[in-house]
Amino acid sequence: MWYKILFLLVMVNSFYNGQSMTTVFAESNKVISKSKEANVILYANDIDRKYGMYRDFEMKIDGGTRYFPYWVNVTNPSYAPRILYNDLNQDKKKDLTIVLTKGYGTEALDSEVHVLNKTQTNIGEIYEEVLVDNPIAIILKNVKTKLTQHEAVVSIGDKKTVINIEKFQIPPDHLFNDVAFGSIVKFDVVDNHLVASVGGQITPAMFIGTIEISYEYKDKMYQAKKIEFKSEKIS
Repeated sequence: MWYKILFLLVMVNSFYNGQSMTTVFAESNKVISKSKEANVILYANDIDRKYGMYRDFEMKIDGGTRYFPYWVNVTNPSYAPRILYNDLNQDKKKDLTIVLTKGYGTEALDSEVHVLNKTQTNIGEIYEEVLVDNPIAIILKNVKTKLTQHEAVVSIGDKKTVINIEKFQIPPDHLFNDVAFGSIVKFDVVDNHLVASVGGQITPAMFIGTIEISYEYKDKMYQAKKIEFKSEKIS
């Protein structure tokens, strides 16, 4: 008799496991973004509900499939991955730019960019991901800043921007030690050039402007071509 009970338990367990596996499979391969122009569909194969993140990406493109297991994006549909289709390296072939959002909040936006250039190989044209220089690393190497209770200074090359902040009477314990960059990082394509915009702030809630980095394709990667600081009116 005991073996009949054991058999039933195994069957019930298999049934519920099968149901669970079916549910997981139904939730996987979820379409989270697509571009008709580029003929691209992005799927997420894993949904981390605890942290509200899509993980383990799959890209259907030109009849083939590419896998990106380390890509992540928030599940909020307002921040779905952006698929841009432009000729970034000026070779007369349109490239793919995928902008992911890894986090967002009040005065915060953490974006990540991936560029895939169309390349001719002996098996035909394929998309290959190309390294994009990190905008924060570019800022650390090229931008000098200074912050006191009286003024914020941002210098890029021989161009210096001085912003008077004395009138705001910011309490010393609210003011950062230096101008900070990184809580807001955005990417876009402007006139077929990849552009990163990074907010500069002096307190958790006060931004004084934005560093804009325009990229160019050079030495098999995307590097900074032009770096500008655009101050914003603060009151």
